[in-house]
Amino acid sequence: MLATIQPATTFKDNLQQLPPVDGVERIDLIDAEGAVVASIENQPGKQGSLAVYQYLKQAFGALDAKAAEHGLAVFGEHTADARNRPGAHPNVDRLLAIAAGGAPLTIEVITSR
Repeated sequence: MLATIQPATTFKDNLQQLPPVDGVERIDLIDAEGAVVASIENQPGKQGSLAVYQYLKQAFGALDAKAAEHGLAVFGEHTADARNRPGAHPNVDRLLAIAAGGAPLTIEVITSR
């Protein structure tokens, strides 16, 4: 397991502490029944979320309440914005839901071949 970072106050600073996403095609989030409930593609505008979710997989193994709480700290100022504007940050909204008692998810990192 990867050691967890000590999140700074800004998302930009936290991103600099995370492993790179080179070679990652996408991340699939899988529920208890094995269904893919969400995917995060490696494309502009989503690479920050991709890096956070890849890091959570490496540091926690799965997306449970503990991992979600840590992920919310890593998202920094985006977490407060997501609380104020539900739907504006779906990848943060997902962490908020799990931290509040939602079902945990499996994180599968799909790499480029």
